[in-house]
Amino acid sequence: MTFTELQLKIQNAKDLDFGDIFNRSIELFKKVWVQGLVMTILTMALMIPFYIIMYLPLIAMGLFDPQALESGEPNFALMIPFYLMMLVFSFFAMVIGFALKAAFLRICKMKDLDEVGKEDYFYFLKKPYLGKVFSLSLISFGISLAATLLCVLPLFYVMVPITLMNVIFAFNPHLSPSEITKAAFNLGNKKWLITFGLILVSGMLAQVVGILMCFIGVLVTASFTVLPLYYIYKDSVGLDEKEIDRIGEGQQF
Repeated sequence: MTFTELQLKIQNAKDLDFGDIFNRSIELFKKVWVQGLVMTILTMALMIPFYIIMYLPLIAMGLFDPQALESGEPNFALMIPFYLMMLVFSFFAMVIGFALKAAFLRICKMKDLDEVGKEDYFYFLKKPYLGKVFSLSLISFGISLAATLLCVLPLFYVMVPITLMNVIFAFNPHLSPSEITKAAFNLGNKKWLITFGLILVSGMLAQVVGILMCFIGVLVTASFTVLPLYYIYKDSVGLDEKEIDRIGEGQQF
């Protein structure tokens, strides 16, 4: 699917039904909850090294200036690297999360359409796609940071297209980062209210059910918030199965 075709389908997208998408998301969750749990665990595991790196300045402060921690007056020279590491960690967390969610969405398509294929969680962390994952994560990070600096409220608006960037990339990785971003904002503008509502409700349901499952259940239910995005894209744009099947078969970008 070309960018022009994608834009045309977004412009002509039909009205979406909140209840229908939500119910189908629940049914799909029954098929992919194990894969969603694997995605969540992999995401956490891959972030552990970045957690360690982020807290190295605080560890250094405890070793070389323990009195500062005890007095509650930390050495700001050591705190600057800590905050810089937090920014770096936030960015790499977005990279890892973006790539694994996109791969999970491909698996959701396989389960939804009863296709046979490899469940490759690292599909988008490989060479043909990794550069675009970095670019899209950087774009998402920059937009989120700018929206936060603008008194936070704009963040509620941009969170919808930023979230949709993931599903558009998952099924259109041949497009450029700028084209994916434009398509995400166009789809986000057209379907903002229902997308925001589904994100909010699915997130709340995942948290409540996870807590009722003795908190550890949050790991199981966390992936549920991704599933409405799949159906928003499927019902708005459709799945070009021939195009998706060609992805990764020796195509270079």
